[in-house]
Amino acid sequence: MVITPDVSDLSYALHNGIKYFELIAEPVKREILSSLYINAWGYNGSMPGPTIQVYPGDYVNIRVINKLPEPTSIHWHGLDVPNVMDGVPAVEPSPKIDPGKYFDYHFRITNSLGTHMYHTHFYTVKQEMMGLGGAFIILDSNLHKQYINRDYFIMLQEFHVNGLNMGEIKPGVYDIDHMNDDFNFFTMNGRCFPYTSPLKTKICENVRIRLGNVGHNAHPIHIHGHQFIVSTSDGNSIFVQNRLEKTTINVASGETYNVEFYANNPDIWPFHCHIPHHMSNNMQKRMGGMFTVIKYV
Repeated sequence: MVITPDVSDLSYALHNGIKYFELIAEPVKREILSSLYINAWGYNGSMPGPTIQVYPGDYVNIRVINKLPEPTSIHWHGLDVPNVMDGVPAVEPSPKIDPGKYFDYHFRITNSLGTHMYHTHFYTVKQEMMGLGGAFIILDSNLHKQYINRDYFIMLQEFHVNGLNMGEIKPGVYDIDHMNDDFNFFTMNGRCFPYTSPLKTKICENVRIRLGNVGHNAHPIHIHGHQFIVSTSDGNSIFVQNRLEKTTINVASGETYNVEFYANNPDIWPFHCHIPHHMSNNMQKRMGGMFTVIKYV
């Protein structure tokens, strides 16, 4: 199974061969730094929303309940689903979900293994920038063939948080200005460094890190002390002979990548966005933002 640090998995009930999930779109108070909260929107009390994990061939029913003050929807980003289930009410028969209502998205998983996402596709200029998104991962059922020892997912997001002067960090609860693209907080799984959780490994393990971006900016994610292989792009496996060995991968809005490395250099190593402003909290000089560490244990 995949671990999403600082974010839970979405559980399901199995009835007559169908996996029943439930997502509640609702306001969320998210702690991005110790005692510093933002008034975001998320699912099931989390921003980003809980990670959905399924297998090829699964039939799923995902009930989305809207507890937001306006209509919403969910798009299953990268998944091949029927048009009425695609979640874009502006141009498709897929309905909007009014406040206090729900809609059952149901479809079979026809994609092969891969890292995908889910996110709102209604009033997107507001709702995506309020945080409405999560991971949707199709797992490999051939567990005996897997060579990966640690498997992580990281969602990349950014926000303009009101109420703080530049360089100021103080406890409190703050609102997001969803129309402002002058971002001052950059998160991995809804947290900023040093509040992000480390990605733990042991010597001689094979580690996979899945990256997803539902935000505004592109983020060149960089690893220290290792080289990684880019194994999938947008949920699609890259032929082994075509895989690139890199130390930085640019993850644009809407993209997902899987990168893999061999843990052969024990210590504590940075793993972060390489854009300087994105490694800060509200433009402070000290390290912050879209930054975590790979920690040998």
